[in-house]
Amino acid sequence: MTSRAGLTAVGWASSVCAGDYDNDGWLDLFITYYGQNVLYRNRGDGRFEDVTKRAGLPTGGTRWGSGCSFVDYDRDGRLDLFVANYLRFDLATAAEVGNGPNCLWKGVPVNCGPRGLPTDTNLLFHNEGNGTFADVSAKSGIARVTNRYPMTATAADFDGDGWIDIYVACDSTASILYRNNGDGTFSDTAVESGIAYSENGTQQAGMGVAIGDYNADGLVDLLKTHFADDIPALYRNLGKGIFEDVAAAAGLGVLNRHVEWGAGMPDLDNDGRPDIVYVTGNVYPEVERVLRQYPHRGPRVVFRNMDGVRFEDVTGASGPAPLAAHSSRGAAFGDFDNDGDVDILVFNMNEPPSLLRNDYTGPNHWIAVKLAGTTSNRAALGATVRLTAGGRTQAQVVLSQSSYYSHDDLRLHFGLGSSTAADAIEIRWPSGRIDTVKNVRGGRLVTLREGAIDSIDNQR
Repeated sequence: MTSRAGLTAVGWASSVCAGDYDNDGWLDLFITYYGQNVLYRNRGDGRFEDVTKRAGLPTGGTRWGSGCSFVDYDRDGRLDLFVANYLRFDLATAAEVGNGPNCLWKGVPVNCGPRGLPTDTNLLFHNEGNGTFADVSAKSGIARVTNRYPMTATAADFDGDGWIDIYVACDSTASILYRNNGDGTFSDTAVESGIAYSENGTQQAGMGVAIGDYNADGLVDLLKTHFADDIPALYRNLGKGIFEDVAAAAGLGVLNRHVEWGAGMPDLDNDGRPDIVYVTGNVYPEVERVLRQYPHRGPRVVFRNMDGVRFEDVTGASGPAPLAAHSSRGAAFGDFDNDGDVDILVFNMNEPPSLLRNDYTGPNHWIAVKLAGTTSNRAALGATVRLTAGGRTQAQVVLSQSSYYSHDDLRLHFGLGSSTAADAIEIRWPSGRIDTVKNVRGGRLVTLREGAIDSIDNQR
């Protein structure tokens, strides 16, 4: 099916982000590689075409593309493109396993890096509106942030000023928050915002990123996963772009022998409190032969949100699928079978993916929201939705990339608990427009169109 769809590029693929860059109603794909990244335009007939060169994107040289995200950073209704580059790496001159100061892990010879390897710069391409992109990495300030090993890139309005920012989890270095200044430029404010380092002020090996409102205060919080012998970071949004790492206080403070990768904050039981899921798997299979406490394969970890403050590890009580050992990387979240609860698609190394079906049968209610931009980009990427029900307000964002190099369902799923309807749904569109609709019946998917919020399309 992949080749028939025109996705014919072959190579060491890293990540994917989706967005309708030409606003024709069909989602396009951008895939990063070690080598050459590829932009696939969706033709609308079940096939994609490689338009990388035609779109003016780089086609020469070798770079290690990592995270990416479509983002309308200048609010012109067209999706621009952010691309992270992991590091500079040449297979022809790469050091041999174990041959160097950064080529051992706990005394075991492994592939070298990332520390000690040369870093690269991140890129931002402006959508010119004629099917092409222009490189604005330098003048936007994106390229000024250096000496990092960037991975997953996620775009959202983190400080609530109406302009979409970009957060990048970085491996073995401080993470980046590109704050959108609203004038075409960005500034890295991760340190001031409290999301560059750990709770103790140390650098961490960031892998994946999840966005959700775990405490239902109407502000989006951040979850960042890390390498082995660390815990996830749970950054609580205090408002106005300031965050606090509350991972230990929230019950996430048990050191993990596994590398944590793709992550999400889905409401698995529809109680109105987003839970936490992340997948695991080591990167060094040779380590397990020497250090049995660091297995190559690991579980899919599930934490249940107890009260909007603390989480409980319920991996062992969530059925056999989470406990099945795999070396996993990506994870995508969405209601795959349209039965009213969030399922999980997990991407495993050197084996087929796993689809974890959610079989929740409890009494809680739900509603799903799909957005359609008019002045904003068609897919409404970057929009923030705040839903109020039962005295709590939850916030979610329509994302181009999240988890680890993955793309979630564009339909936002909200648990309503015992409520059967949303009291209010507020949409902050990427254009800056704010729409609100009230008293929306649950148990269905609703489509909300920018500027025509009084007209609700019922999908089911």
